[in-house]
Amino acid sequence: MSETAAITPAPITLIEAITQALAYEIQHDDSVVVLGEDVGVNGGVFRATAGLQQRFGDQRVLDTPLDETTIAGLTVGMASQGMKPVAEAQFDGFMYPMVDFIVSHAARMRYRTRGRLHCPMVLRVPWGGGIRAPEHHSEANEAIFTNVPGLRVVMPSSPQRAYGLLLAAIRDPDPVIYMEPKRIYRQYKELVPDDGEALPLDVCFVLRDGSDITLVTWGAQVKETLEAAESLAKDGISAEVIDVATLKPLDFATIAESVAKTGRCVIVHEAAKTAGFGAEIAARIAEECLFDLLAPVERVTGYDTHIPLFRLEMKYLPSVDKIVAAARRAMAHK
Repeated sequence: MSETAAITPAPITLIEAITQALAYEIQHDDSVVVLGEDVGVNGGVFRATAGLQQRFGDQRVLDTPLDETTIAGLTVGMASQGMKPVAEAQFDGFMYPMVDFIVSHAARMRYRTRGRLHCPMVLRVPWGGGIRAPEHHSEANEAIFTNVPGLRVVMPSSPQRAYGLLLAAIRDPDPVIYMEPKRIYRQYKELVPDDGEALPLDVCFVLRDGSDITLVTWGAQVKETLEAAESLAKDGISAEVIDVATLKPLDFATIAESVAKTGRCVIVHEAAKTAGFGAEIAARIAEECLFDLLAPVERVTGYDTHIPLFRLEMKYLPSVDKIVAAARRAMAHK
């Protein structure tokens, strides 16, 4: 183990893994710059950048105006000139003023210049509900960005994957939307060696092997999906759990292989059902795995409403009971 890796003596949370990955890249790559609202002096609204400006200086960790459009423009400009900016949108609902720069410029840079320029930027986004936040602070808007050619969309579900995938995102030569499920920022801890080892992008992670049904999910819903698999196992139902992790480009081969084995699939996501990213996965299964299926594909999702405030918030989100019920419906088909 390297001297750097020995620095991590105890398990850390997902948000601490983000901080650890940012610090590693700033320290080891002079082109990496972190910027956003309150990321410097205050360490970010969720403290993902706590201590980084004090450690690396205000030329590497920059506080910006409270202006998402300007942040996005600065980020694209820096990236097109050889830097590796990591910008933060304070909340998922604050991304919308950034869309013009992300879609019209960052995502098109390589295409527009026929490969002469690229845009190695990362936009970090605290994502999703479950923290009793007001409007614009609990969006599950990943499907908007999975529809855009030229973007990678990544969502970690554990401290270890948060660290490894963020390192990979920063090192990637093209723009990455890196969505961090804030409901699980501090929910549990893992040992995360600070060794600079990136995890691969563009692959799904099979978190649990199974033979009867495939459960596909990402982000905060991984926890409930794994718990649902445990519950199903008590009744003799063997569930395979897949964490998509990189939504775009999608590693459909891993999903298809699992569906071919189990014949049944439940897709779980927090976003609204209509045109959510689960619909894309379900469509691909229908196109490529139809004759492997023993039952219709089930989806467990949010509702086609904005997430309610506040007492109904957890009712909106996928739950273990909802996932188990969907799996039982699929299993009822013989």
